[in-house]
Amino acid sequence: MPQILPQLISLGTAVPPHRITQDDVLSILAVAKGQALPPRMAEILGNTGISQRHIAMPPEYYSDSRSWAKRAGVYETVAAQIFEAAAMQALARAHLQASDIGQIVFVSTTGTMTPSLPSRMISKMGFAPDTRCVPLFGYGCAGGVIGLGVAADLYRACPDKPVLLVSLELCSLAYDHARMDKKDMVALALFADGCAAAVIGAGSGPQLGAFASHVWPDTLDMMGWEIGDTGFDLVLARDIPVFVNSHFAPVCDDFIAKHGLTKADMAEPACHPGGGRVVDALADYVGHDLAATRKVLRDHGNMSSPTVLFVLEALLAAGPIEKPTLLTALGPGFVGAMGLLKP
Repeated sequence: MPQILPQLISLGTAVPPHRITQDDVLSILAVAKGQALPPRMAEILGNTGISQRHIAMPPEYYSDSRSWAKRAGVYETVAAQIFEAAAMQALARAHLQASDIGQIVFVSTTGTMTPSLPSRMISKMGFAPDTRCVPLFGYGCAGGVIGLGVAADLYRACPDKPVLLVSLELCSLAYDHARMDKKDMVALALFADGCAAAVIGAGSGPQLGAFASHVWPDTLDMMGWEIGDTGFDLVLARDIPVFVNSHFAPVCDDFIAKHGLTKADMAEPACHPGGGRVVDALADYVGHDLAATRKVLRDHGNMSSPTVLFVLEALLAAGPIEKPTLLTALGPGFVGAMGLLKP
């Protein structure tokens, strides 16, 4: 029986309409604190590598108290809008209709609905009634790479129709900024909203090769959420850049070597940019400046799971890949996710 080789046929991306610059954020934080930010904090928040981002609602929305119900209502409306925009762009680029898709993998950790968002989009967007929906929750920033691997596996299992991956996060709605402590200010200065979609099937795109993940023990306090009264309270460690070189690098080295490659064999990687210092640590590890990763971080901020797919879109826009391409992301668990694209 011939081996099924899933290929990345197309990508599509979308962001909500409200743009905010990093200077805007620093001003908003100062107003929220009732005084100018301490110089050291202003320096930290100003050196994120981010110039602008997009968020689900106008900035003034976030100054008011927001119940779980209000957040869920905004998530339902805005998520549906950018889901449709990114998915339709990916389908158009693949020269497909929604009815051509057999399965939808949906990645999101900043909101949840029952029935899931892709289930609600079946009729609205014209997917076939028997389309299988596979929601993935809880992977955070690692979800884009993990979701791409799951979509490739599902296509291998059922190659009769292409698979659609949609990775969507509305980080601005998830976090509770009522306390406005240092951790909340860092979250406000880093995270953004966006959606990426990918069509996986048979065609002329790059081949989706191996995917893997690694969870380190005793690292639950590195990244994640605790449930607050009106939203999620962010758990985010300060030493993630150090962790990249001390723990993630050897795991990634093993993954690359297992598939007969070295870092020198590969093209510019598509890395999830957690923040400026994390990108610097990843650049030191891979031996590449990561220009595409830095540009996505600068223009869109950290959108959590879809961000790595924005980076991949930027890399592929420059032309077909001619060498294997590494994908990386780090997320709650603490988990490292890795994948390979082949020319």
